[in-house]
Amino acid sequence: MFTNYLISATALLGLSTAYAVTPRMTAPGDGFPSPNAQQLLSIERQADGLLSNAPPPPTLSKAGITNFQLIAFNENLEVKFFEEIISNITNHVPGFEIKSSPWSTAEILDILETVKAQEELHAITAITTLEHFKAPLVPKPCTYKFPTTTLADAINLAETLTGVVLGTLQDAEQAFAKNGDDGPVRAVASVIGQEGEQNGFYRSILNHKPSEKPFLTTNAAAFAFSALQQFVVSCPFDVKQIPIPVFPALNVLTTAEARDMYLSFSADLSSAGNGNWNNTQVHPGAKLDNLFVTYLVGQQLPISEPIVNPKWHGSVLTFDALFPFTENLMSGLSIAALTNSSGFANADAIVAKTLAAPGLIQVNEKVAKSGKSHY
Repeated sequence: MFTNYLISATALLGLSTAYAVTPRMTAPGDGFPSPNAQQLLSIERQADGLLSNAPPPPTLSKAGITNFQLIAFNENLEVKFFEEIISNITNHVPGFEIKSSPWSTAEILDILETVKAQEELHAITAITTLEHFKAPLVPKPCTYKFPTTTLADAINLAETLTGVVLGTLQDAEQAFAKNGDDGPVRAVASVIGQEGEQNGFYRSILNHKPSEKPFLTTNAAAFAFSALQQFVVSCPFDVKQIPIPVFPALNVLTTAEARDMYLSFSADLSSAGNGNWNNTQVHPGAKLDNLFVTYLVGQQLPISEPIVNPKWHGSVLTFDALFPFTENLMSGLSIAALTNSSGFANADAIVAKTLAAPGLIQVNEKVAKSGKSHY
């Protein structure tokens, strides 16, 4: 799903080859996700701020519950991700050494510890909201696999994941507005700003412009939830209890560049049509002239390009589609879906017509004269 991602070879979220990774579930000593009062204060001190002491909203819609389940699911994963990076640096894992950086190892660890603590408070906020409204499921941390073998890999992944989160929180705010859930809006908006600060830091480390684009790429909850599944080994609950579709992965096989070009994709459609997603008659032998790659870019209306050169390899469909960079200025993050329709009025309308998603495409120009990142 990533292209121009700067991790050389991984199937994570849709790239075509994989690292050998060992799944792990780490156990932090700060009591997360259920810290006692003293542990919570320790987290808050590391995070440089307190949990909100504002009372919860008087009501929360069913859709609002689902939003917070996704937020908790994502924040739990982010906590474990940053915890693993910190552990790798602290334990001198090969590839995670701090070499040419304006920050010392101690400074980088302090920054990452602060980010982890802030993510813990984000998660705790979602968890306590769900508990307050007696949600049928309050997601607990899962066991994850993160295919990063160097610090550069990890920072690249952090930047892409955070970009996806920033788009997903836009979707959450839109859902809150539609369902009369004005209570959480201020707090979630503050998290959007905080995640944006994080991403500016990651982008600076990678020698990208700190601010990606004037309007960040939006996302759909189903695309984010589908992407996160690529990291999950197992969970202490049935993920189907979170009522959000999970789509087959859309793999981006070509490195995108800042020009008009055709990208190659693949998707295993053996499961398409099962579960919650759109039922489809797409199979070997079927006509494929109504399939499109639909892109989300910034705040533009969805952009659909017809697929070309479709070929079946068992249940896996490979195909190409135009990446219309020039007209749409597709710098930064673009999110792609394989759809059986086009002409969408907004991002929300794509989900019902999606067969595989998301494909995450990054196009970023280096700004340092050396063209090298700090790691």
